[in-house]
Amino acid sequence: MNRTERRPLGRRLLAGLGVTALALLAAACIFAPGKFTSTLDLRKNRTFTFRYAGEIVMVPLKASKPKPFEPDACHDDDYNERPCTEEELAQQKADWEKSNEQKKKSDAEASQMLLGGLDPSDPRAGEQIAEKLRRQVGWNKVDYVGDGKFDVDFTMTGRLDHDFAFPTIEGFAMSNAFVQLSLRRDGSVRFDAPAFGPQGGAAGMGAMMSGFANDKGGDTSDSTVDADGTFTLTTDGEILANNTDEGPVAAPGGRALVWKVNPRTPAAPTALVKLTP
Repeated sequence: MNRTERRPLGRRLLAGLGVTALALLAAACIFAPGKFTSTLDLRKNRTFTFRYAGEIVMVPLKASKPKPFEPDACHDDDYNERPCTEEELAQQKADWEKSNEQKKKSDAEASQMLLGGLDPSDPRAGEQIAEKLRRQVGWNKVDYVGDGKFDVDFTMTGRLDHDFAFPTIEGFAMSNAFVQLSLRRDGSVRFDAPAFGPQGGAAGMGAMMSGFANDKGGDTSDSTVDADGTFTLTTDGEILANNTDEGPVAAPGGRALVWKVNPRTPAAPTALVKLTP
């Protein structure tokens, strides 16, 4: 009896797990920077001004790129490769289409759970997000330009009597931060910019899991976004630690730290600055 090559059970199970895990991990990595300029001015008296101008990409909204059906090899009883029959090819394609639809449904459910009920496949989703952001303080400009990309200008001035993170969206269960300011009891503040570093954590795991989830199947979302920009932190506080290449340099009103952000950035920007307790 002739037979087609079947994927081992373990591999099929990994593929099924990959669909669910990839959907959750990809949804967790909601935002990514595109081309941008960003600055943070941090004063000893705890006042600050943060600005981000440029592109933000919402990963779940990025247009998917369909992957065409590719049949598996067929073999005879001695496991010699042979041409597939029309019936075998039709069955393979039917299985592929079924798996593809299941993956789309799983990804959509995970995305909606984390995006406040938003359906990323809805053509209106991008403009709906833009409208949400325009209502929030700080978003001076939000234009949706397609393919998950927004052209924005965000500015926030305030006093650091609590932690700060950017970006946030009303109604979203969670989102990954570009910039985080974490206050310490000794009067210092830790600055981290995880989204300005190399892919890692959830994004890296998502890429690994996609190898199982996309085993010759279905649409695959191109979630790779190349950040290209500069982040500058200026302060009159004491810079206790940082991971810039050049270290602090003189700047109006104090000293500055500058990070160039691109796909070759070795580590996410971070610094520790002592302010007035």
